[in-house]
Amino acid sequence: MKYKALLFGSIGTLIESSNIQRNSFNEAFKEAGLDWYWDEQDYRILLKKSGGTKRVEDFAEKNNINVNASQIRDRKTELFSSFIIQNKQKLRESVYEMIRYTKDNNIKLAFSTSTTVNNVEAVFESLSNQISKADFDFIGNRSFVNNEKPHPEIYKVTLEKLNLKPEECLAIEDTEESSNAAVNASVKCIAFPGDFHKEDKFDMCIKKMNLLDQTIFSL
Repeated sequence: MKYKALLFGSIGTLIESSNIQRNSFNEAFKEAGLDWYWDEQDYRILLKKSGGTKRVEDFAEKNNINVNASQIRDRKTELFSSFIIQNKQKLRESVYEMIRYTKDNNIKLAFSTSTTVNNVEAVFESLSNQISKADFDFIGNRSFVNNEKPHPEIYKVTLEKLNLKPEECLAIEDTEESSNAAVNASVKCIAFPGDFHKEDKFDMCIKKMNLLDQTIFSL
């Protein structure tokens, strides 16, 4: 086997999350007394930059308004986590099969995310009837890093935790920004775009796929 580990990089590689994230931001804005509303077109543009706090900061600066971006992002995270727990999510098509393939073929599995601990916990609670933390050899979160994606730090931490070299691992990412995090850690990356990213080019990735299959391990 060419690769010894498969690294799912973001929440969006497991569940289709962009619209839930967008709605959670809008609810957080409403609670903060802001008249902001991000429609799908707005959010697709904003997603070009990774990190919710940065998106809020940039949007506030553009609109000449001072806001507590971190507080808004934290409230958005609470709303997002609550929603996906209360409304059980389904794994994206083909993901369950890939996870089972890794288990059957002695391939290590990691969740190389730099999102919050609460988001990670919510994802696994929401998917508890499909996958569990025990399926993964390493699960990241923001506490492991000083720099969120697109910085490659979480991938470097993953490699260290798995005791593997970059060339022994294959990453799965759903956005160009997060794909850059993998590539900048010298890890080859498969683009598995979510609904809001299907038109993106993903030039940094070795392949772009709407459905995953075991052929990725021969790339």
